Amino acid sequence: SARTAVDDPLYGAARDVAKGLAGRGWMVVTGGGPGIMQAGMEGAGRERSIGVSIRLPFEQSANPVIAGDEKYVSMKYFFTRKLMLVKESRGFICLPGGFGTLDELFESLTLIQTGKIEHFPIVLVGTGYWGGLLDWMRTTLLPAAAIAEADLGLVRLTDDPAEAARVVASAYSRQLEMARRRAERA
Repeated sequence: SARTAVDDPLYGAARDVAKGLAGRGWMVVTGGGPGIMQAGMEGAGRERSIGVSIRLPFEQSANPVIAGDEKYVSMKYFFTRKLMLVKESRGFICLPGGFGTLDELFESLTLIQTGKIEHFPIVLVGTGYWGGLLDWMRTTLLPAAAIAEADLGLVRLTDDPAEAARVVASAYSRQLEMARRRAERA
């Protein structure tokens, strides 16, 4: 969320997750704005940050970490921004946010579920925030046969920033190993 304050524990969690990913050599892509997006970029550092913002009338200018950097772009349309966020991603770590965060979360879940993109881990940080949504999926979507039991496995829930970074990094390591084995057999 762009509205998350610096003194919110989730701000620190976002910074810690990004620091853990950048420490493994990963680039961290956020919307480039304030709040949790800025926290992520603070954790990753300017050299490991990419900002993909959306032009909105009421908020969202580049945060001080990424402002003026060539790795910051501003999009007019949400669908273009989502394409840029998903296209090269190897994992999503979602911290609490509003409709935009939910839109990006469900877009990625839909693309993975339908096989339109390669499966990557989706980690939700904040059990108090995301737990109710996952409960709703279990108690409403699953009994209605709107999703399969396996679809619930597309998401991982944690409060631990180090675990969130570890889940993404280890999934990518497994993908690389599988690709290496396929190449050896070919």
